[in-house]
Amino acid sequence: MADPIRVALVNDYDVVVAGVARMLDGYSDRVFVAELDTNEPVEDVVDVVLYDNFAQPEADRDEVDTLVANPRAACVAIYTWNFQPDLIQSARSKGVHGYLSKALPARELVTAIERLHAGEVVVCGEPGRQRVAPGLEWPGRREGLTDRESEILALITQGMSNAQVASLTFLSPNTVKSYIRTIYRKIDVESRTQAVLWGVRHGFTPDHHRIERWRA
Repeated sequence: MADPIRVALVNDYDVVVAGVARMLDGYSDRVFVAELDTNEPVEDVVDVVLYDNFAQPEADRDEVDTLVANPRAACVAIYTWNFQPDLIQSARSKGVHGYLSKALPARELVTAIERLHAGEVVVCGEPGRQRVAPGLEWPGRREGLTDRESEILALITQGMSNAQVASLTFLSPNTVKSYIRTIYRKIDVESRTQAVLWGVRHGFTPDHHRIERWRA
């Protein structure tokens, strides 16, 4: 029997990485999750890097270049709910081998990872917004925030303006404002400062070392 495929999960939020790892637990004979420990250097070679872009730069940003250029990563896949054609094209031009939807059930995600490991270019998803697969986690989920609301709150907690949030999420400024109003209501705050403080207290502060440690 072949050894399980070694997969690194890259995201700045522990709860996000842990959620994906739990999804893949039932397939340990096919994939082995090499979670990135912020207390140890990343030295192991992995077969597939799965870049979860929750509250992270999209496929057209420098972070993806860093992962693709790293000799410890055999191939890189974007794990996302944003399937704009220009993002897919940008990812492919940077050398990304996979563009995988967060709507994929664990079984289909594992199959996509195996296809990547076999040398295929894999794009699994449909244009437009999709529901995330069962089992995924994100900061604020237990407090009633949707995945998209949590992502926007995470970006606000990082100090980004509405314009920056709109650019990173590929949403219109008015849509971002609408999300922010809903977030305020759900977490019972009345200002951006209060929202940021709430975010800091509830795990919305990222650990940027996850990407930094992949830099050559």
